[in-house]
Amino acid sequence: MKLVIVKYNAGNIQSVLYALERIGMEATVTDDHSEIQKADKVIFPGVGEASTAMQYLQERGLDKVLRNLQQPVLGICLGMQLMCRHSEENDTTCLGIFDTMVKKFSGTLKIPQVGWNTVENISEPLFAGITTDPYCYFVHSYYAELCKETAAVTEYGVRFSSALQKNNFYGVQFHPEKSSDAGERILINFLQL
Repeated sequence: MKLVIVKYNAGNIQSVLYALERIGMEATVTDDHSEIQKADKVIFPGVGEASTAMQYLQERGLDKVLRNLQQPVLGICLGMQLMCRHSEENDTTCLGIFDTMVKKFSGTLKIPQVGWNTVENISEPLFAGITTDPYCYFVHSYYAELCKETAAVTEYGVRFSSALQKNNFYGVQFHPEKSSDAGERILINFLQL
């Protein structure tokens, strides 16, 4: 299986690579269009700021490549947010794969949300074999609103989409690579799609 991690200027790529290694998988990190298009599975990670990340993708034509992929694609954290329609972070137009908005947490919450939280209302195929609401690791100041593509829900002041799915596109707000057994299971499930 050819597994590719999209290389762009927002990443926690090393920790994703280590997590894949632990389950016996190797991945190529690239921003090469044809390498990404030929991959069996694509992981689109991200830690960073939405507008500069989108600008980087657009300057290299990666936005068009990502939108048109037919194979399974997994967005992680900022990667998932960039797959949404629009982010409040610097008023950023995103890829528009998921029809939802990304909003900033507000009120008296500690921002960013850093640490473990429960993921509820889980659905297959990403959460196959996970029988109870998993506890996953989050680091984020923005969240995707609930929508018809919501595949799991978490509460932090508001209920938000902690996973999204539409056709071959999957997204998780939490970091599966840092989420212990549940995160490992989610990565394995994605790789088995």
